[in-house]
Amino acid sequence: MARRVGAVVATDKKITAGSNKAHQGTDHQRIAKLDRENEVAPPPKVAPSVGKAIQAARMEKELSQKDLAQKVNEKPSVIQDYESSKAIPNPQVLGKLERALGVKLRGTNIGEKLGGPKKS
Repeated sequence: MARRVGAVVATDKKITAGSNKAHQGTDHQRIAKLDRENEVAPPPKVAPSVGKAIQAARMEKELSQKDLAQKVNEKPSVIQDYESSKAIPNPQVLGKLERALGVKLRGTNIGEKLGGPKKS
């Protein structure tokens, strides 16, 4: 209306209009700090003693990683990851490996033969 009459109209552009940048600086830094504080620790990997026990038992039975993988119905890369202690322990896979190799891989006495004398 003021323009139609010929009056001078001043328009000021607001710096943060329509872009949700009002809290940009401090909030992002605070959120990033919270993220670092709440970061979840990576899951534990297989202990090196377990990997060595798997490898020793496999070599004793003269099986390749591929043969052992077929025996326990897993991929050869899974066996490789367990032997190199890069895998996240899975109780089901460890159970299959224990039965196939006849060696204890969980709990105490890792690397001990299975099927020893039973306590009465």
